[in-house]
Amino acid sequence: MILDWLKLAVEKSASDIFIASGRNITFKLNGVITPQSGDKISPDDAGQLITELFNLANRQMDKYQKSGDDDFPVTVPGVARFRVNAYRQRNTMSAVIRVVNFDLPNYKELRIPEQVMDVAHENNGLVLVTGPAGSGKSTTLACIIDEINKTKNSHIITLEDPIEFIYNDIKSFISQREVSSDTESYMEALRACLRQAPNIILLGEMRDHDTISAAMTAAETGHLVISTLHTVGAANTIDRIIDTFPPAQQQQTRIQLSMVLRSVISQILIPDVNHKSVPAFEIMRVNKAITNIIREAKSHQIDNIIQNSQDENMISMDAYIIKLFKAGEITKETALSNATNVEQMQRQLG
Repeated sequence: MILDWLKLAVEKSASDIFIASGRNITFKLNGVITPQSGDKISPDDAGQLITELFNLANRQMDKYQKSGDDDFPVTVPGVARFRVNAYRQRNTMSAVIRVVNFDLPNYKELRIPEQVMDVAHENNGLVLVTGPAGSGKSTTLACIIDEINKTKNSHIITLEDPIEFIYNDIKSFISQREVSSDTESYMEALRACLRQAPNIILLGEMRDHDTISAAMTAAETGHLVISTLHTVGAANTIDRIIDTFPPAQQQQTRIQLSMVLRSVISQILIPDVNHKSVPAFEIMRVNKAITNIIREAKSHQIDNIIQNSQDENMISMDAYIIKLFKAGEITKETALSNATNVEQMQRQLG
């Protein structure tokens, strides 16, 4: 029965499937939560559907039964891959299922700008793709890794939880490791991969102080490390990284981060005029001014640097949103509702 829902979601181009007792089976279509089933499902029905997902993945339910949460991928040949988060809710089984197509995404079709793809040409350092959950960070990462694979002769190691996109070697040799099934944790995998002759390391998420520290050390020793954070904006991202460290270590961390950081790309998804989703980006490149700002704990000045550095391929989120509006891709109302500085944007839009 779950197979029917998975196939239907792919046919309708849904991005997510929601399963919870007392609710309709629900899809997210073009960013809109849309109930699908005619009847609300019972706790038993929800449990059966989610148990079928575990069976499809050939995965034991021990972790879920112990902790109430589990993440794992499901592959349905000829249909798609799916990223499942199963969780307990009011003592019933629930799940959110992300649809991941077999084909790697085309960055031009997804309207990802060349300034974002330029990070694929970095040789070392730390590149961060940030944004709220569901903003398309994983898809952007996949496009960047695909571009590296097409243009560089490198060893790429991806550390993911779970693996979403599957890469075939083109110019690069790609090793894909999944946390929990292939390795114990991001931290253990990151330590181990430094002995596996990598050139590029994709770290699915920098979750804690130890992982962030290890990622910066890897970047410092000549590797290109690409990772994500659930932050919006370069200034917020830098503050988040620094704040994970004890006060006594923060100044040293600022110095280290200023040396290894190359770019911070923040993205959100907003509705376009066709009621689909279009990404909007803030792009920060680390130049001499940004380096000094990070070291001197003046991250509040970063937004001004970005606004005044378009000649260095930087762009602020508001400037990008205005660009989408002037191109006729979004409405004025959408632009204003997603603006960082509403009053300033109102004046610019007229």
